[in-house]
Amino acid sequence: MAGVSVGTVSHVITGSVPVTEPLRRKVQAAIKRLDYHPNHIARSLKTSKTRTLGIIVPDMTISFFPQVIRGAETAARQKNYTLIAVNSDDRGDRQKELLSLLRSQRVEGILLVVAAAPGSTGQISQIIESGIPVVYLDRIPDQEEVDSVSGEDLKAAEMAVEHLISLGHRRIAIATGPLTLRNEQRRLLGYQQALALAGIAPEAALIWEGNFRPEDVAAMCVPRLANPARRPDAILSTNGPTGLGVLRAFRDCGLSTPKDIAFVTFDELTVDDLFTPSVTTVVQPAYDIGFRAAQILVERIENGSAGAPFTVRLPATLRVRESSRGSNVAKTDGMAK
Repeated sequence: MAGVSVGTVSHVITGSVPVTEPLRRKVQAAIKRLDYHPNHIARSLKTSKTRTLGIIVPDMTISFFPQVIRGAETAARQKNYTLIAVNSDDRGDRQKELLSLLRSQRVEGILLVVAAAPGSTGQISQIIESGIPVVYLDRIPDQEEVDSVSGEDLKAAEMAVEHLISLGHRRIAIATGPLTLRNEQRRLLGYQQALALAGIAPEAALIWEGNFRPEDVAAMCVPRLANPARRPDAILSTNGPTGLGVLRAFRDCGLSTPKDIAFVTFDELTVDDLFTPSVTTVVQPAYDIGFRAAQILVERIENGSAGAPFTVRLPATLRVRESSRGSNVAKTDGMAK
């Protein structure tokens, strides 16, 4: 219909070879009239390239992960890659199925937030050995020789605890996710280091290990909050779902923040600031984590895996709101880095 060769049509579609403007317009007009769509499966069989990436996250309903996916998708699109996003439900068996599924879809690289289930990182060795590049996000496995992008977990937790200490709090509890995860371990270590630097002896009874189910976290916290004699002055939650569980426990115990107890959490709990009082939050650069990880993945795909692993740690920001403010703290919203 365009009156040109198959090769010219290919050059227009892929942009691989310059084509004169009159020919380009002819081809585009024919494409529009025929409602033509390239067969990417057929192309991938010929070229062994799909220009497709996969990303596995534990739970897309947790507000942190859609931002990660969006950042990764933007970076992928800039390099003319497509991103397939799937959800592992934080289960090792589901993660294994998805890794196999993405391989069958001939993705050229995988972005992975490891499931919390024990042993989940061990499944990755077969993928890496197959030659498919993998970049880890947020939850980094214990082995150091991997490409990874995450927040500065230790420093972020230190920052949050230092803020609470600056308000006069001394008995500060920490509610964590599973401590089998390295990022949760790092946040716990940051909490402990901040207390130590302030001359406050950490109390084992104030370290509350939970999970990513708010109802379980609430059930864990309620007996620890119900007795005023044992109740801490403040609580740091190390992730969003755990933070929601802590807030649910406040409600169940008839407590309010910051009147009865100060509260800081990692990760924004809502995009609309609907909580009253508003919640002081350690804001992780979720979009940037996804964006940078996808950039690294494309770099590995296009230039090979030789060289030292990429290790990127991005700083968080403390957004101070009402839930951590004492009566002697100014009532204007602020941010501290």
